[in-house]
Amino acid sequence: MKIVLATPDDAMAAAWEAEFGELDGITVHRGSILDLKCDAVVSPANSFGFMDGGLDLLYSEHFGWDLQLRLRRAILEKHHGELLIGQAELIETGHAAIPYLVAAPTMRVPMYLGEVTVNPYLATRAVLLLVRHGVLPSGKPIGERLTTLAFPAMGTGVGRVPATICARQMHQAFQDVLFAPPRLPTSWAEASEDHQHLYTDKPIRLQ
Repeated sequence: MKIVLATPDDAMAAAWEAEFGELDGITVHRGSILDLKCDAVVSPANSFGFMDGGLDLLYSEHFGWDLQLRLRRAILEKHHGELLIGQAELIETGHAAIPYLVAAPTMRVPMYLGEVTVNPYLATRAVLLLVRHGVLPSGKPIGERLTTLAFPAMGTGVGRVPATICARQMHQAFQDVLFAPPRLPTSWAEASEDHQHLYTDKPIRLQ
């Protein structure tokens, strides 16, 4: 599967290029995500499927407002009314050029996230796990249907996560899901240090 990271912001593109330079199959597009030809775009959504602000508003205007209705219906029926941060949902767009959208909340409701957050990591990880292990209603694996997936900069809009932290966390999610076997930390100290490394170069050691 080919991954495209799309942003019109030069600082974000540069941060991605610095983090992802060594990973095969991942490219950076400087421009609108909607200019791409891909099988699916990612929405850095809220937990309740409202798509009337930020990038989600552009998606609604591009794909049609019934996109929001389909997403909210899926959240109600499949996630008991709330798509948690760390979960993702695939819906059809009804658009020939970009047939799918993957919603992955970076925030429960629109809010400032800032520097001390791990939500871009959790949302990116959720998308990759869904694409890798999820299935379509037909029973076909999602990963067999999606050959190109486009990500925006997760959490950098309303959430105002700095570009360098967003890039660091998205890179770590890719490493953890696509390029390394599953692992568990061996202690609380290791878990805490791994967690802090998502947003700082100077973690506070517990031991």
